[in-house]
Amino acid sequence: MKKNILVLTGSPRVRGNSDLLADAFIKGASEAGHEVMKYEAGKKNIMGCKACDTCYSKGKPCSFDDDFNRVVPLIEKAEMIVFVTPLYWFTFPAQLKAVIDKLYALIMGEKELKIKESMLLVCGEDDKEAAFGGIIGTYEQIADYQKWTDRGQLIVPGVLNKGDIVSTKYLPIAEEMGRNI
Repeated sequence: MKKNILVLTGSPRVRGNSDLLADAFIKGASEAGHEVMKYEAGKKNIMGCKACDTCYSKGKPCSFDDDFNRVVPLIEKAEMIVFVTPLYWFTFPAQLKAVIDKLYALIMGEKELKIKESMLLVCGEDDKEAAFGGIIGTYEQIADYQKWTDRGQLIVPGVLNKGDIVSTKYLPIAEEMGRNI
C-alpha cells in the first residue's frame, strides 16, 4: 500500500552522515512505490515555540513567520513521519526539535493529522549505544503521545566525520527499512 512519507532531517551539514542515511532510506521507500518528501529542518530558520497560544490566529499555523509554516503542508499530507538526524547532546538538534515543539500549533488548531506511523534513524560520534538513550526515549514518548506506531529505529554509533557512515553496514540497512515499509 502506497504511503505519503515525510522524512524530517536534522543536520545542517550537506552530505553528512545523517543526510546519507536519509537518502538511503528514501531510495528504498521510493523503490517500494511510496511518495517520499524530504524536509531539511537543520538547514531552515525555525524558531522555538514561544507559547503565545496564538496559533492559526493570523491565518497560518504559527503567528511568527518562519520556515515552520512551510513544513506544515508536508506534515498535513504525510501518513508516516521519519526522523533522520545526528545526535546532538544526547537528543535532537535544535532546528529539528523546534519543528517537533511547534507541532503544538497543530494541536491548538485542532488539525487532525494523517500520520499513523513513525521511525527514528539517528547517528552519532559516540561508540556506546547508551549515549542514544535520550533521543530514543524522547522519540518513543512523542510516538506514544501522538499514537503513532513505531515502525523501527536505527541507531548508528561511531560516526563523526563527514562520510564515516559510508564504510559501515548502516546505509544498506536504512535502504532496506525504507523498502520494507
